[in-house]
Amino acid sequence: MKTWLAGALLSALILPGAAFAEPRNAVVPSTTIYPGDTIGEAFVSEVAVTNPNIAPGYASSLDQVVGKVTRKTLLAGRTIPLNVLRDPFTVKRGTSVRLTFSSQRMVIAARGAPMDDAMTGEVIKVRNLDTGVMVNGTVMADGSVEVVQK
Repeated sequence: MKTWLAGALLSALILPGAAFAEPRNAVVPSTTIYPGDTIGEAFVSEVAVTNPNIAPGYASSLDQVVGKVTRKTLLAGRTIPLNVLRDPFTVKRGTSVRLTFSSQRMVIAARGAPMDDAMTGEVIKVRNLDTGVMVNGTVMADGSVEVVQK
């Protein structure tokens, strides 16, 4: 009996505190955003979450979405799932990029054309514009491609 009373008292003390929990925010589009669009600060806003049963995994602050690209259509007034956002491509297919190859103290640089769009850190195929040879390389943050040794 004492255990039940202690449990009830503890529940009464803890549960009302949950009602005063810090309010949560969600980021919602102010207009429909289509796949491939880059999300700008003017297209989204932060709102208070009023539904306590909302599914997790949504964007809760502007810095999580601004500058990202969406993979799916985002409807106005709906939460933005984080799994439909990606970073913008660093290199685009068909553009000219700088290829670099480093081996000990030797560095070789050339121009290349990526065969696919890619983000920083991805390994892609690039055609050397001088020789026509296809090489694999890692996309760097500055938009160049570091050739991977075979």
